[in-house]
Amino acid sequence: MTWLITGGAGYIGAHVAHALRAAGEQAVVYDDLSTGIRERVPSGVELTVGSTLDRALLDRTLTAHAVTGVIHLAAKKQVGESVEQPLRYYRENVEGLRVLLEAATAAGVHSFVFSSSAAVYGVPDVDLVTEDAPCMPMSPYGETKLAGEWLVRATGRATGLRTASLRYFNVAGAATPELADTGLCNLVPMVFERLSAGEAPQIFGADYPTPDGTCVRDYIHVADLAEAHVATAQRLSGAAPGTDLTLNIGRGEGVSVREMVDVINQETGYATPPAIMDRRPGDPARVVAAADRAAEEIGWRAKLDVRDMVASAWAGRAS
Repeated sequence: MTWLITGGAGYIGAHVAHALRAAGEQAVVYDDLSTGIRERVPSGVELTVGSTLDRALLDRTLTAHAVTGVIHLAAKKQVGESVEQPLRYYRENVEGLRVLLEAATAAGVHSFVFSSSAAVYGVPDVDLVTEDAPCMPMSPYGETKLAGEWLVRATGRATGLRTASLRYFNVAGAATPELADTGLCNLVPMVFERLSAGEAPQIFGADYPTPDGTCVRDYIHVADLAEAHVATAQRLSGAAPGTDLTLNIGRGEGVSVREMVDVINQETGYATPPAIMDRRPGDPARVVAAADRAAEEIGWRAKLDVRDMVASAWAGRAS
């Protein structure tokens, strides 16, 4: 098979591209390089620079490489920005997906893996969030991911496309220093940035109904996440037409923000106490995945822990 990876020059996408190649799969990267980095693309993998809104370029790319499967990661993903620019997020994330699905089905692609998010759940009031939990997203970003799942699933029902929606939890770490997260939207790089600047890490709210008062999250190593994509792609390749999977991709273990900051201090050699700030609107107290379905459906479980995530991310920042 040949897999088209949209957003394959991004932080997560590049890890998926490298993991696919290591598994012996053929891959092509499609990325507009708005946040992606050309040098992240594996050697020997062709990069096409373009938008998922460009149907003509998609058609040419899918045909030229005889693409049989798509892993779609390209999307805008900042929650706060989505509140300020909902029209942009719906255009890029939903319309871009619609155009891509239209091109993929016209080209005879038979497998489609969609990058979704735990943001579809909103504020779940359960210890472990199963895939059957109600979806009530709290931001336009989360809405676009849920709408994307609906669109992918409906296309599969109508055309026989084999589909999977992977709901990522909190991604951190790096498989190699060159693939480290260079953005400042996620907790680990945000704390690194403040520590390196001689400033206290910030914790937004310490009065939640959790053991230490700070929010509890499920953190997943990006290398484990990449392996989940490979396992999903391989599962779909041999599946019946119209197969549809919806899977949480997490460790099933909760770590509080305070605990994560403590681990970061320990792994980096700092000892800077965090500053407690006001709560951010819409932050749920606890969001932790129930991860059993992924084990059952694709034979995958996360292997790496939060110390692996922090140590590998810090090595990437230092490189």
